[in-house]
Amino acid sequence: MALIERLVAGLIDSDVPLEHAVLEQIMPRLLAEEAPLAPPGTSQAVIDALVGMGPIAPLLRDEGITDILVNGPDDVWVERDGRLTKTSVRFESGADIRAAVERIIGPLGLRIDHASPTVDARLPDGSRLHATLPPVAVDGPVVAIRRFTQAIGDLDDLTASGAVSEAGARMLEKAVVQGRSILVSGGTGTGKTTLLNVLSRAIPSHERVVTVEDAAELALTGHVVRLEARPANAEGRGEITLRHLVRAALRLRPDRIIVGEVRGPEALDLVGALNTGHRGSMATVHANSPEEALLRLETLALLDGGGMEADTIRAQLQAAVDVIVQMGRSQSRRQVISIAARRGADLEERYRQ
Repeated sequence: MALIERLVAGLIDSDVPLEHAVLEQIMPRLLAEEAPLAPPGTSQAVIDALVGMGPIAPLLRDEGITDILVNGPDDVWVERDGRLTKTSVRFESGADIRAAVERIIGPLGLRIDHASPTVDARLPDGSRLHATLPPVAVDGPVVAIRRFTQAIGDLDDLTASGAVSEAGARMLEKAVVQGRSILVSGGTGTGKTTLLNVLSRAIPSHERVVTVEDAAELALTGHVVRLEARPANAEGRGEITLRHLVRAALRLRPDRIIVGEVRGPEALDLVGALNTGHRGSMATVHANSPEEALLRLETLALLDGGGMEADTIRAQLQAAVDVIVQMGRSQSRRQVISIAARRGADLEERYRQ
């Protein structure tokens, strides 16, 4: 550790640009001169300390980890195979946690400080980062990173993993091919985005798809246009919301629109799109059941309904959504819990795991 700190301090005091590509180029020569007997991994540790996430950088390179949770300098957890475990990784102090966050979000034009104590960011590898500083975080800086992973390729892979039966997979495939509007519902970390990725593989290749996401995670193939929301910059300007993007998507001649997660008044625009010729579109929403998913979508649409009555929005919603797929967890496995289809004003369960 003393060696790494000495090398880091020397590079900070030098004229070497603190850029990842530059550091990778000069580190072999620097180690040969300053520490020829340095243990393996020293070069990467120095780079991580200067332009990366410091002690948790190796965790970000571990493909088996889906979530990294930093609750304090010596309280770092990871999720692997659906289970949370505490690691031996530690930061020197809360200030080091904050410094690591600032290093990673600085090149993205974002900031975190006392006046703006929370930040959401998409890392270069597609992972999502959320960080919160005191006084909002009472016990010190906290960080949560959701890794971008795509281990499941298609519905056959989903079936092989035990997440859905063969009958359920074929039911979902048929719904996509027939242009049914699909809402994927579930809690955090239940595999909603993974399922959305998988379902998109069944979209006919000649159709134009526009994706709208808070943080770009969908990895679709074919004729795809990707739109990503943008938070306000360090000066508090330049925010692009999901609602802006859903409206923009409608002007891009989509056959289908896919919204990574509906969480605000963009729900109203999505419902409008589903009722005006964009059948077969898909979205995810946080909810514990198909019925709660529709209620949540209705509530979100009412956030800025432009004076529309709840009954009007409810009627549009009933006409817009054809299928609701409920995701959940059984022990450590993410799976499709149920598939419900709309029948008039009611939902009819067609599949249960």
